[in-house]
Amino acid sequence: MTNIIEKMRAAYPVSDESIRLLKEQLTLCHFPKRYRLIEADKYCKAAYFIEKGMTRSFWLVNGEEITTSFSCEGGIVFSMDELYYGKLSEEYVETLEEVTAYRISLTSLLHLFQTNIELANWGRVIHQDEYRRLHRSHKERLTLAAKERYEAFQEQFPQVCQRAQLGYIASYLGITLPTLSRIRKNRKTSQ
Repeated sequence: MTNIIEKMRAAYPVSDESIRLLKEQLTLCHFPKRYRLIEADKYCKAAYFIEKGMTRSFWLVNGEEITTSFSCEGGIVFSMDELYYGKLSEEYVETLEEVTAYRISLTSLLHLFQTNIELANWGRVIHQDEYRRLHRSHKERLTLAAKERYEAFQEQFPQVCQRAQLGYIASYLGITLPTLSRIRKNRKTSQ
């Protein structure tokens, strides 16, 4: 759980005791590439802490997959609709690589948030960060040219740029794959 604990503590100073309480609720899981951890219109009833590997979240809109986020080592993925509102997920989460993760039931995660102030504050901080990322992404889509969006994405998510398929990145940025390929080609020739 090295990557998970490191990322948690980078966000909020979670004590060894709180980590121990969390660990008691976790189950180690291994998933192959392209496995759907969460599916739209289904209850998953779990969250996944990612120790190794990468996932992407996406919506299915008119048969097209629209990438909404990526999560790498140390991240956590779950359906916010299910966790906070008791509703079916509107989003899919699939593995982009082989993934080693720790599963926790949403009931256990909510209980920890309600009974442990450190874990509750850690949860608050990661949600604040996610809100800021979403807000920033929305602003960039509305105000930046495609090239500038890609440059901002590279700065914010260098690991994803090296590990994810270009089509997923283009979808996240709201541009076409040919446009992203052209941007990348022009960047390489100008360097």
